Amino acid sequence: MCEWSDLDADDLALNAALTDDIGHRLSPFHLLSVPGISALQQRACSELWTRDRRSVAHDERAARGFSYPARNSRKIRLGYLSNDLQEHATAHLLVEVLEAHARDDFEVFAYSFGADDGLPMRRRLMATCDRFVDIAAMDDRAAAELIHDDGVDILIDLKGFTARARTGIVLLRPAPVIVSYLGYPGTMGAGICDYLITDQFLTPAGSAPEYAEALAYMPHTYHPHGRGTPVGKKPRRREAGLPDHGFVFCCFNQPYKISPEIFDIWCRLLALVPDSVLWLLDHPQAAGNLRGEVIRRGVDARRLIFGANLPQEEHLARLQLADLMLDTAPFNAHTTASDALWAGVPLVTCPGTTFPSRVAGSILHAVGLGDLVADSLDHYFDLAFSLAIEPDRLAALKARLSDNRLVRPLFDVAAYTLGLEELYRAMVVRHRARLQPSAVGACSFLNLEGDSPIRLIQSDRIAL
Repeated sequence: MCEWSDLDADDLALNAALTDDIGHRLSPFHLLSVPGISALQQRACSELWTRDRRSVAHDERAARGFSYPARNSRKIRLGYLSNDLQEHATAHLLVEVLEAHARDDFEVFAYSFGADDGLPMRRRLMATCDRFVDIAAMDDRAAAELIHDDGVDILIDLKGFTARARTGIVLLRPAPVIVSYLGYPGTMGAGICDYLITDQFLTPAGSAPEYAEALAYMPHTYHPHGRGTPVGKKPRRREAGLPDHGFVFCCFNQPYKISPEIFDIWCRLLALVPDSVLWLLDHPQAAGNLRGEVIRRGVDARRLIFGANLPQEEHLARLQLADLMLDTAPFNAHTTASDALWAGVPLVTCPGTTFPSRVAGSILHAVGLGDLVADSLDHYFDLAFSLAIEPDRLAALKARLSDNRLVRPLFDVAAYTLGLEELYRAMVVRHRARLQPSAVGACSFLNLEGDSPIRLIQSDRIAL
């Protein structure tokens, strides 16, 4: 709601909860957007949140006695678990990956516990999977037994601790390897998932103790985004509710990601860039508070423009009207970042030390725009301000983005899927060799500038 009047008291309560017996009532998802929270604190919160459920699940697993005998098939059977397998941002990111999976080597199963909205995305997902099962009416035990009976080799949880997740299925361990991927930007804590899909920018060297899972490194970015969604005809500014003239800053992140510190910077930019506006996602509970906050910072509230939540194609079309996207911190843009880049709009970000605070930086490096990753909030402001007042510099940046879109890794789903499959193979090899989960990575990495190959050496003699 962007109601910030009691943030100091909230911070004290959060820190107390992490060391008190009430910590198990504090949702880990909430901590992803709280400034000043470390990755280790996020891990502690996850483990408190699941403490009692992990204990119960341990006994239930023992009662079921799940075993994982080898199947007479060379194919690895993947099971994607989510309630977002319909018209949803996760589905838009993932669908081209599912379609690109090598069917000679992999079988793709999906387990959906979300609503069947009957829209084209749902039908497309059903068509691309070798088996698509609606488990919405099943309880966790029945769903886990079904997944186990299906002989899934790797169960991929796409939800983590986001809304309507069913962590209870994962806790029953219906597959020999459990992976956390894409839907939740952080650790789920000990005893839940074996691996977390990541990349070198998201979880740099030395960050492994902050994550309960073994880290599985993609070669460029963990974030997939295909080329299949068309960017439609750009509307007129008035049609999108924008003034006819003036610089357009935008951020279509959900308002819970907006922090007062970042909003301070946005208001400074509005004050210093004549006739500029800030284009935000409309939210009935947050819009009024944000208007009040901008007035308190001495800026005309009419400089905030609120846009409706639109279907993907319409949103990409209107995004072309923006000049520059401003990222949030410590919870970055994810899909909204890659969507903006696909629509030709650059963004400026300032990474922190936690997984969700580094996602936009990972995405920018993968499209060859690492120079838009600021090393401080002052640098973040300077980058955005200079791009807003130097039209030639902004035009050159947009031209570089246009040139990079189809040649850099970010939107190359075929190559991305090959890297993901290499990780899946490594996980299965380790399991079949009776080795504990450990860091795995695709064979060849490129550094963040994309020009110098290096190799991630595997432990326990598993050569990839």
